[in-house]
Amino acid sequence: MASKAPLFDIYSDSAEKTRDCGSLLAEKLIEDPSLPRFICLCGDLGTGKTVFASGLVSRFDPRAEVTSPTYTVVNEYTGGKIPVYHFDVYRIKDGDDLYSTGYYDYPDDGITLVEWADLIGYALPPERIEVRIEKTGAGTGDLRHITAQTVKE
Repeated sequence: MASKAPLFDIYSDSAEKTRDCGSLLAEKLIEDPSLPRFICLCGDLGTGKTVFASGLVSRFDPRAEVTSPTYTVVNEYTGGKIPVYHFDVYRIKDGDDLYSTGYYDYPDDGITLVEWADLIGYALPPERIEVRIEKTGAGTGDLRHITAQTVKE
C-alpha cells in the first residue's frame, strides 16, 4: 500500500498564481533534498500543467523558455543549477512507444517532470511527487485546485 504525505493544497485563480505554485514546489525541492526528484503532473486539458511546470523550471533555470513538449515528448532545461527533464506523455500509446522516446535512459542527476503521468502509471518510480490540478466548479472561470503530495509505494 502506498503512503502519501501532503506538500500543499492551494487554490489558484490565475495563471500567475499557478506558476507561483510551481515555483513553490521548486523551493521545497531546494530546501529538502530528501524529497523525490520525480514529479507527476496530472489534470485535464487546459488546467495549467505547463504553466505550473514553467514556475518550477524557472527556479532552476531562470532563462529557460518553457513550452509544452506535447509533440517533442521531452524538453531538456540544462542551463541552470539543476537539469530539468520535462516530459509530456499525452501522445504515448503503450510501453514500447514510451521506451522509444528514451524515457528510461534519462539520467537521475536532476528533476524529471512528467505531464499526463497518470497515463503511464506502469512506468512511474515508487517514490515521486504527484501534483494534481483541477478546475473547480462550473462558472468559476480560472479557479484551480492544486494539490501536491509525496508518494512512496
